[in-house]
Amino acid sequence: MIIIKAILKINPNAEVFIKGDDINTCEINWIKGTPISKEDIKAMIPTVEQEEVDSKQAAIDKKTSG
Repeated sequence: MIIIKAILKINPNAEVFIKGDDINTCEINWIKGTPISKEDIKAMIPTVEQEEVDSKQAAIDKKTSG
């Protein structure tokens, strides 16, 4: 799932099917959009992971302040 999120962060209009969970070994089938290199996807993964952490923390903070 993180791979798809990273791809969509780079190209929100991309349509892909991914077989596998590891960016190094997964198979990416591009349905729509220009293929993105695995190196570019790898570079985007930390950003997506941080956004998920921030989102979860924001939800916790909202519950705490409510």
